Amino acid sequence: MPNLFLELQGQNASRQFSPAPLSDQDALHVLELADITASSLIPWGSNYSFAVALEHETGTHLGIYKPRAGEAPLHDFLHGTLYRREIAAYRLSRLLDWNIVPPTVERDGPHGVGSLQLYVQPGSDLEDPESFWGDTSLENERFVLFDHISNNADRKLSHCLVDVSGHRWGIDHGLTFNEAPKLRTVMWQFSGEPVRPELQEQLAALLEARPDAEFANLLTRSEREAFWRRVERMVEFECYPQLNPYRNIPYGWW
Repeated sequence: MPNLFLELQGQNASRQFSPAPLSDQDALHVLELADITASSLIPWGSNYSFAVALEHETGTHLGIYKPRAGEAPLHDFLHGTLYRREIAAYRLSRLLDWNIVPPTVERDGPHGVGSLQLYVQPGSDLEDPESFWGDTSLENERFVLFDHISNNADRKLSHCLVDVSGHRWGIDHGLTFNEAPKLRTVMWQFSGEPVRPELQEQLAALLEARPDAEFANLLTRSEREAFWRRVERMVEFECYPQLNPYRNIPYGWW
């Protein structure tokens, strides 16, 4: 996967710097209020995405802006809704306190309304990414469970990042929360296995609280109902379903 990190340069071109890490709340504040002062098209992917510079009183930061107008029509997802699914994925990650999805908001940018996500600076390349993302750690199981309940149709290795501090992040969640079963993933290590008890407890707590209002302006009523049914099934059966090699593999492993 190409390295998305763009070094921010001041007026002195020889001086390069990286923004300091932000807390979740500070990141949301920057994403919502910062001026978008520069924009550069990211030249890969089927939808238009832009790396943008965010000028804020806390400094200059980087974001990934995905405008609604740049979404390619799909036969199985409502047109013009992918950016909302990016935001819904972040809100689900935040509700579970799993810190999988970088802070993401709705924002009116240079090409109209879309999603704006804080850019994650990748750390050093992994020596063996397939083994790293294929292990049975708690961090990876969070990803797997998150993808099952959000119905992620596109979990590739290129959508999994490790930042400079070693934290694991998931990006590109535009193909989530479909009503119909759409799960496609490269992370198969928990197929047919029981859900870790602490994660099961967190799912049960989410189901009991049922904060549907968090998704009300992002997903249709039927999409929200399908989401809660998926959570209910995971809580009831306490294990991951067996995956089908003909249906549950994304297009392109990377």
